[in-house]
Amino acid sequence: MPSPELSKLSNLTDRHAELVALLEHNQEVFQFLLAFVQMSRGFKVGFIEVNFPPHVGLLMMALREHPKCEGIQFEVLRFVDPDLRFLLEAIKNELPKIEIQTDKKLVLVLQGLEKAIAYSGDNPPILTNLNYARDSFPVAIPHPVLFALPDYAVTRLAQFAPDFWAWTSSTLKFQTPPETRDRLTSEVSNYSHNPNRFFAKSERSDRIDLLERLLQEYPEETEASSRTRLELLNQLGQAHQSIREFEKAKFYFQQAINLSRESNYKREEASNLFAIGNIYFDTREFEQSKIYLNQCLKIEKEIGDRYSQASTYHQLGIVAQKLREYDEARQNYQQALAIKIEFGDRYSQAMTYHNLGSVAQELREYAEARQNYQQALAIFIEFGATGLPDSEAFRYSQAKTYHQLGIVAQELREYAEARQNYQQALAIKIEFGDRYSQAMTYHNLGSVAQELREYAEARQNYQQALAIKIEFGDRYSQAMTYHNLGIVAQELREYAEARQNYQQALAIFIEFGDRYSQASTYHQLGRVAEELREYAEARQNYQQAIAIQIEFGDRYSQASTYGQLGLLAEAEGNLTEAGKNLLQALEIFAQFQDQHSVEMTVSNLSRIYQTTQDASLLESISQVLGISVDQARQQLESS
Repeated sequence: MPSPELSKLSNLTDRHAELVALLEHNQEVFQFLLAFVQMSRGFKVGFIEVNFPPHVGLLMMALREHPKCEGIQFEVLRFVDPDLRFLLEAIKNELPKIEIQTDKKLVLVLQGLEKAIAYSGDNPPILTNLNYARDSFPVAIPHPVLFALPDYAVTRLAQFAPDFWAWTSSTLKFQTPPETRDRLTSEVSNYSHNPNRFFAKSERSDRIDLLERLLQEYPEETEASSRTRLELLNQLGQAHQSIREFEKAKFYFQQAINLSRESNYKREEASNLFAIGNIYFDTREFEQSKIYLNQCLKIEKEIGDRYSQASTYHQLGIVAQKLREYDEARQNYQQALAIKIEFGDRYSQAMTYHNLGSVAQELREYAEARQNYQQALAIFIEFGATGLPDSEAFRYSQAKTYHQLGIVAQELREYAEARQNYQQALAIKIEFGDRYSQAMTYHNLGSVAQELREYAEARQNYQQALAIKIEFGDRYSQAMTYHNLGIVAQELREYAEARQNYQQALAIFIEFGDRYSQASTYHQLGRVAEELREYAEARQNYQQAIAIQIEFGDRYSQASTYGQLGLLAEAEGNLTEAGKNLLQALEIFAQFQDQHSVEMTVSNLSRIYQTTQDASLLESISQVLGISVDQARQQLESS
């Protein structure tokens, strides 16, 4: 039977309906709260454990309207800065702003501190400083203080600020009414993340906050609670991943894996192993990613989940590709594709065709790459025109494939087609509000303009790409754009700016342990030094580049560096070394059937031969080109 006080409250506005449910569910603890605010004098500390912020407002409304609180002035101070360190100073700054009613007792209610306390991690700075400032509180704040916090924040405060915690007079735990808890759980469970809608970071942060609070509502006592906790942990991992908070995402996915193992939920364990494998992929820890994905695949085989194996094989293909293990990547994609064809999953086939195209592209097998991309694009277009609920997703997927077709066309020096494909990709990304992915396409449009010697447009596109990458905190991706801004500056003979951009790129590649990508930047730093006639530094940079290229078996890139070492030796007057290096470059370009580069290298060798008349050099050139010595001589003389 509700108390007379609760019956009066139930006659108020509709907003009071939830308050009535809250107080009916917590009648005894509300009486303790009344006693605390009535009896406290001077500095006293109480904690209101409330897992949902709107309930704090409802409790404040109940207190202000309660007849026993007529002589009390309640002031709610909100501190929502996640970087807040000095709570005492923050409260002291707010006190002068309060118009204190002299005929009433002031009670301060602090809300929002859970942002700074955080759900996980060691020694939050705010709690460390709270502990140190313990003895200053009674002097600076001669009023009762109520901390309104969710369960986890109260627990962490007691753990990391034990001296301050000793001031506690009351801990008042308000339980969430079952109907409220179930309603909110249902809302987040039914939440379908639309990959084609790009939520603001603040919106995702609010969702994380709600998920963390809901997690406190489900103890691991029943199977139903464990399954709900498992779903919440998984969603928290996804939510943190969506705003690139990867360490927190790993934390939640690992908790989900542990709970799955404790409860023997094999299917859920596999799902979360897959998820954390993707997180390690995002943080470029590819070997660790492979370990988790293979664990996932093993469980999927154990439980006979053949359909899910396709996604895992596909992701293992992506990891192998990043590790430059192209045969393994292709094999994994082909296994994924076979399963998708077996299940008639035509849409999903498109993603694997796309990635098979990417492997062929990495191997410079451009005809096969284009064929696979076109198969993928045809499926995306087919499904995007159906008018089905997911048709927007199919249209969005076209952007990535147009982008890659642009790269293939660019590699084949079909610049008009490359630009057209990039622009189609960019238009779709803008249509869907995918600002982050626009950066890649702006970067590549810059690269096309650079190839066409349209340097002003190239720089503009690169700068647009860089601004987006900085905005999203994608530090690794910034490196390649800094690298290409260096090339533009170099082409414009702005060597100081070029060197600065290359050095920024190199620093990031080193920071992320991307040794392979360092090679191209060392190569370009060598070219800048060579242009400035700093030959010793140029040679050092080229040698660092070629050592990495040899280490990774990147034979094609070696050709460009051998070519530059040849030009450097020529500039220094060492024509024997120049001919040797240029000949090595020619051999590789010929092997890869890069006719344009072959012609350029022959032209450079022509100068060496015309000066030295070295017969052995002429014979070597004829052997590499597969022509007679006389034909080689004629070709050199005409170059």
